[in-house]
Amino acid sequence: MKIEQYGWNSGWQDKTTTNGTPGRVTLEHKNGYRVVTNDGEWLCSLSGKYRHQHHGIEFPCVGDWVMVEQMPGEDKGIIHHVLPRTSQFSRKVAGETSDIQLIAVNVDVVFLTMSLNDDFNIRRLERYLLAAWDSGSNPIIVLTKKDQCTDITPYLREVENVAFDVPIFAVSAHTSEGIEELQKQLTGSKTGALLGSSGVGKSSLINALSGNEQMVVQDIREDDSKGRHTTTHREMILLPAGGLMIDTPGMREFQLGDYSEGVTAGFSDVEDLALHCRFRDCAHHDEPGCCVQEALRNGKLDAGRYQSYLKLKRELAHMERKSDAAAQKAERNKWKQLTKDNRKRPVKKR
Repeated sequence: MKIEQYGWNSGWQDKTTTNGTPGRVTLEHKNGYRVVTNDGEWLCSLSGKYRHQHHGIEFPCVGDWVMVEQMPGEDKGIIHHVLPRTSQFSRKVAGETSDIQLIAVNVDVVFLTMSLNDDFNIRRLERYLLAAWDSGSNPIIVLTKKDQCTDITPYLREVENVAFDVPIFAVSAHTSEGIEELQKQLTGSKTGALLGSSGVGKSSLINALSGNEQMVVQDIREDDSKGRHTTTHREMILLPAGGLMIDTPGMREFQLGDYSEGVTAGFSDVEDLALHCRFRDCAHHDEPGCCVQEALRNGKLDAGRYQSYLKLKRELAHMERKSDAAAQKAERNKWKQLTKDNRKRPVKKR
């Protein structure tokens, strides 16, 4: 086994600043990580120092390159360092918290999967595109289950209206149509990640690319075309023809993180229209010379897309307010603790 197959190159070598054995995280367990090295796969845990000095998204994730110390005589190791990431794909944790959950890192290509059935949702795809642009990865849209769709033209038209030159592939894992083209996107030991809701066929795509049953596949529910969760964890798989693929759990709800840059890229049509309004502070309601409202009236801008844009902007503003509030609370708690600690210290008598 050579870690070059997993994407190791001189660029990663130049990022190493500590001693140890380089390896890549291929699977995240509850209390550890599966790391592939030139000396085999090791079950690894974080060093006490690293765990103490880091937290949250600084902890290793599937796709990370790490420096590991092997435990004597065992196929186990201790992670001391995580190399700087080239890309980081994340989402906000569900609920009222402002915490961010990592999905995959150091990904070259994000395959945004949507099925050609009743579960097709263009608004959800907009969210995926937003996150992909902001992650530093290159998005590719994959429309699955082509063999079950009699006419893909309406779906393609909808996708093209929001994709803006993002490559689009219509594939069938059942007939293998389009699978070879997907494989070509990962040549040169590139890393891809599959993103999509349950039932879109991510596990079937992995099996088609692998040429065997790597992943368990479950049928979708016939009443609403929605799938059951098949993948329950993130895992990196080395493909026989070269390249790597990270399968992720299905995500029907995709809450945004801090994707302000992604909005600019994903909704460049709306942002460009706003730049040409008569007034710089145009709110795009009933102001004279508003190019956004004019585009809505003449049909150049889809009303549903504009409403999606506004909703996403509101979510981002809400996230920013919560993040600021969380940061202020953490700062207050830090000073409270320092004050409490100082009170506990004995006063030195002169």
